[in-house]
Amino acid sequence: MTDKQSSRKTLSRRGFLKLVVGAGVISVGGYVLFEYAPWLNYDQQVNSTQRSLEKSSTVSIQMRELVRYATLAANGHNTQPWKFALQENAIEIHPDYARGLAVVDPSDRELWISLGCALENLLVAARAVGYASEVIYPDAADFIRIRLTADTPQGSPLFDAIPLRQNTRSDYDGQLVKSADLDQVQALPLEPGIALHFVTNPANLETVVEYLNQANLSQYADKVFLDELIHWLRFTKKEALASLDGLFTRCTGNPEVPRWLGQLFVAGTQPQQLADADARKLRSSPGAVVVTSQSEDKTAWVRTGQVYERLALQLTALNIKSAFLNQPIEVADVRRQFQSALGLGNALPQLLLRFGYADPMPRSLRRPIEQVLV
Repeated sequence: MTDKQSSRKTLSRRGFLKLVVGAGVISVGGYVLFEYAPWLNYDQQVNSTQRSLEKSSTVSIQMRELVRYATLAANGHNTQPWKFALQENAIEIHPDYARGLAVVDPSDRELWISLGCALENLLVAARAVGYASEVIYPDAADFIRIRLTADTPQGSPLFDAIPLRQNTRSDYDGQLVKSADLDQVQALPLEPGIALHFVTNPANLETVVEYLNQANLSQYADKVFLDELIHWLRFTKKEALASLDGLFTRCTGNPEVPRWLGQLFVAGTQPQQLADADARKLRSSPGAVVVTSQSEDKTAWVRTGQVYERLALQLTALNIKSAFLNQPIEVADVRRQFQSALGLGNALPQLLLRFGYADPMPRSLRRPIEQVLV
């Protein structure tokens, strides 16, 4: 342990509970008011953005619905780093660099992966309502363009899974995935240059745990990383509903507390405690998947996002939960070691996720499409 780590204040869960008790009647009373206030209807807000897609004969309404389904895609820290431009017979997906993660994602790699996730949702939804799509990747321009032409509607289990998919960040039950379901997942169609590497052997999973632990210790010992993480955490329902983005604590299995108390807990917990929690979650999962690419550029990142989202939707359709554990890829030195230890050769690790069986968690919020349209 470094001097920097040892000098940080330690706050155990018992100490955290003592702080909650000692917070005072005023803080607790205010929290209870926010928790039960009728104008803070979290589930109603979730349902308003994650309702089933409305099929309309009006092109403008239909395209807005496609955008809404695109925004239900996975994305880092739930920053929702996208903007959409509606044109005649086309939709563009633009990066919103103001919502980038400067510390954890300095090259905007995960931002473009997030745009790829949104692209995949949009393509799946477009097929379901009767559009064929042609994608122009961001090789020359700084956005993705999707040309749409009328076609025969093609529904699919992946389309049905879009409003149900979530990053389920809880402990899983450890049960092995049914072999027939795993075969179906492993046969998933891919994108050029993108591959899926499944890790289901217990010994290999322990190798993943080792590098997850290294990366967590590095990140959680970094105050700048913690500051960025805390900025995107929403500790109460009121905060979540005010921003409609970020990581609401209930979605991660943690209680609602006043911001000052939540910040104290996150910043004051020893890195090893946080690393141990993620290691436990990975060990509760029967498998993990590393998504790799052959190149490191915007188009490769977008295609990575497409394949990840496709995988997450397929898992959801089979009632299998999944969640990101990207830390070994976010720390540059650990990423190189992780790539070598898993025998990936020249394949570049872009994402790490675990999968398994668990109960659903509260769902994350999304901004309405009025806030994401150019």
